[in-house]
Amino acid sequence: MNENKIKHLEFIQNIITRMNRNSFQIKGMSITISSALLALSANNSNILYASIIYFSLFIFWGLDSYYLSQEKGYRDLYNRTRIKEELDIDFNLKLNKEDTLDKNSWQYTLLNKTIYPLYLLQAILSLILILTFKSLKS
Repeated sequence: MNENKIKHLEFIQNIITRMNRNSFQIKGMSITISSALLALSANNSNILYASIIYFSLFIFWGLDSYYLSQEKGYRDLYNRTRIKEELDIDFNLKLNKEDTLDKNSWQYTLLNKTIYPLYLLQAILSLILILTFKSLKS
């Protein structure tokens, strides 16, 4: 394997790593913010804090799905680059439209088995808390 091909694959691998890191950080931020809002709502018995969790969950869920779909697209680009001939290496890092369609789309990724359980669990816990607060206020 020549030096240009190796360098191009390294560039793509760095992007994949960055997308993976972003996805991991979004999951961490989502859990942290949800926990903080749940703690505030438990402390103040305020449903508003628990309700805000749903808004933030949808944002984090969408962002996480977006980064994961981009990561999948760059893995496809990596595989295409891996089999290219030396003369075809152009250091192009842009994804084709096909790289983010179907199973690589962010909409499809929303229901990925590595994504939805985390956000679904947070939503269920928030719902339980909201219902508990409503029953306490009654």
